[in-house]
Amino acid sequence: MTGTIARTATNLRAGADGPLAAVLHALFILSFLAVAAPLLGYVPLLALSGVLVIVAWNMAEKHEFAILARASRGDAAVLLSTFLLTVFVDLATEIVVGFGIGALLALHRLADSVEVRADAASDEGFAAEISGDPDLVVYRISGAFFFGAAARVSAALDRIGARPKAYVIDFSEVPLIDSSAAATMAAFVRRAARVGACVYFVAARPAVMGVLLNHGLDHDKVRYRRTIAEAARDAKATAQAPD
Repeated sequence: MTGTIARTATNLRAGADGPLAAVLHALFILSFLAVAAPLLGYVPLLALSGVLVIVAWNMAEKHEFAILARASRGDAAVLLSTFLLTVFVDLATEIVVGFGIGALLALHRLADSVEVRADAASDEGFAAEISGDPDLVVYRISGAFFFGAAARVSAALDRIGARPKAYVIDFSEVPLIDSSAAATMAAFVRRAARVGACVYFVAARPAVMGVLLNHGLDHDKVRYRRTIAEAARDAKATAQAPD
């Protein structure tokens, strides 16, 4: 595997830019082995080791190594762990460990990118009044809403100080949602129902809406609307309707 990567790197550095270059490279290697294989036994191992050292040094990309090491602690951890495993263990182990650490790092960054914010700031930092109406508040969730961010969103919603008659949750900036996130929203809807507040989900994409519906957030518990303005008009009309 390491030999394959070394040859690929050499091929790219020679100017290869398509799959045909890899095919020709393999044919050249095959032709050389078929003709000169008996002669390889006369090549000193010390000379071969020198060639390998030069190839490895050219593949190292020292400037990129330094840039990644300074980029962030997470990138530096992935870089150093994969580098040390390649040198002292083997390439297969390095790929598995590097992939695992990189995946965890990506999930952590995705979770940190999720935000719950209001359309206008308030004392609590989360609630917002729409058109001066304290009975209607709007929240916008942005980012991939998955298990890594579910606790963060839940904590943000729990810090709501106001008790309005209607909540509007804007999903327009949520590209995906998973079961843990849907369960978080279901718990929020139940808390709102206990205090007699309606919940509107706005601009949810079909895939997002499908997950929410599958977790019991049907039209009897949540009112789905296309825009915030539509939800606000409906909420005000419901509040003004006679009992």
